[in-house]
Amino acid sequence: MVLKYVTRAMVRRVLPQRRPDSHKGENGRVLVVGGSSRYVGAPALAALSALRSGVDLVTVASPRETAKLINTFSPDLITVKLPCEDLTPEALPHLFPELERCDTLILGPGLGGLEETGKAVLSLLEEVRREHPDLPVLLDADALKAVRGKEWRGMEVVLTPHAGEFKVVTEREVPKDLEGRARTVGEEARRLGCVILLKGRIDVISSPEGKVFLNRTGNPGMTVGGTGDVLSGV
Repeated sequence: MVLKYVTRAMVRRVLPQRRPDSHKGENGRVLVVGGSSRYVGAPALAALSALRSGVDLVTVASPRETAKLINTFSPDLITVKLPCEDLTPEALPHLFPELERCDTLILGPGLGGLEETGKAVLSLLEEVRREHPDLPVLLDADALKAVRGKEWRGMEVVLTPHAGEFKVVTEREVPKDLEGRARTVGEEARRLGCVILLKGRIDVISSPEGKVFLNRTGNPGMTVGGTGDVLSGV
């Protein structure tokens, strides 16, 4: 298996260029659904990362008290204050209008692992599949635990697990050798019909067709909490 690494030139080719006459919202509208009574920082980090990456408008939908705290992180963040302490299926109707306004959904940072929250994640994704199948969706953190074994053909989905989350989602151990990791990620991306970015010392990225690339820009400092949330925003 030939292992190919991501290069700066490759990244430059895929990054969109801003038109000189573009208007507000034309360069991205991101919706972050995350946060809980326990975790406030994760959705805020994902949202701030999206802003720093060049997105025009970022909305964070979180439980009411969590969203109030997120408002203090930056005046640039829009918040939707959900009527709950942790995400539940009953709160989802408040999110549906936001799906009409965004062009990317980040789901998972800081949601927590409550059973009702997992049900809400699945219900929200079914709404996206039914009403917004072309909406790009990034699933990370607690959202990954709710979608084990799910296939994503017909949708645009990106999964960003670490090795432990990869095992939960796919029920497969991550091999220790790099070639084995690349082969396994490629196989699972094809099986599930989505992009998978397996985080590690060297990241392994596969398209839904199983085309694999590696990224070696990581460092030991990235083990600090919140790094994955920042990646989600990027």
